[in-house]
Amino acid sequence: MSEFLDILTHGRRFKAAVKELSVEDLKDVAAKLEKIITEKAQQAEEESAAMAERNAKIEEIRLQMEAVGLSIDDLGAVATKAAPKKRAPRPAKYKIVVDGETITWTGQGRTPTVFKNELDNGKSLEDFLI
Repeated sequence: MSEFLDILTHGRRFKAAVKELSVEDLKDVAAKLEKIITEKAQQAEEESAAMAERNAKIEEIRLQMEAVGLSIDDLGAVATKAAPKKRAPRPAKYKIVVDGETITWTGQGRTPTVFKNELDNGKSLEDFLI
């Protein structure tokens, strides 16, 4: 697409690219470009008007806050939510000793390999309850 833009924005390259077009085709292209330009200008005006309206509302709210005696800092203290407290880790429900090392498991999530091996050998989880 950048090659297209290079041709479109460079006078001589654009002239060379459209030299085989008839006058009618060139007028058609010009009309389409004019339509695009008009739409783009209208969109820019609408965005500018929306921004002006937004700024006017902000100024109106600022003046209301000033009249009541509030500042932006006052809003910051109210608007911040306390971070949700992280829950405490779940207590271990199962315990196994392997090679002198104690391994615990809450019973949630993936079964640790040592527990899985013992379960495959015929033991039950009740054997490892704490």
